[in-house]
Amino acid sequence: MQISAPCVVSLSWRLEDAQGQLIDELAEPLEFFYGGNDLFAKVEEALLGQEAGFEAAVALEPEHAFGDYDSRLVCFEARSLFPDGVEPGMQIEGLPEGAVTEDMPDGLIFTVTEAYPEHVVLDGNHPLAGVGLRMYIKVRDVREATAEEIEVGSLGEAVFSVGMAGAPDGEPLH
Repeated sequence: MQISAPCVVSLSWRLEDAQGQLIDELAEPLEFFYGGNDLFAKVEEALLGQEAGFEAAVALEPEHAFGDYDSRLVCFEARSLFPDGVEPGMQIEGLPEGAVTEDMPDGLIFTVTEAYPEHVVLDGNHPLAGVGLRMYIKVRDVREATAEEIEVGSLGEAVFSVGMAGAPDGEPLH
């Protein structure tokens, strides 16, 4: 079966940054809804019309992946708003209760980048914002999408394990 919207593709991949450093590897195939919100547009373009066994390397500039880095999504909040043991690398959904930062988009996942005695630095950018990526993709299988999958336009939750949320422009990678 050739890949065309809507269908379900089973993929494996290796994701690297522009310098060739491994970011993520999906060795066991996982299914994605093709023609919805599960894959980046550039990945879908590369897969269109292909079949099981197809392999490709797809270069993704930041604007085609997790967006450009936006310094307006970085803020400082009082250390007292956070639980004991907060440290860099931790992630929180939304700003803590009592936060003074205004005009942050709803639904952001913030990464703690620094934790000082008086304040904590939070970054609402996706961890890969501003990073050029290279995906080495292999199509393992292609099947027709069910009526329910077509209605939802997705097969589920994000698969990246590096604490990724949707890009600031709202284009998630599941």
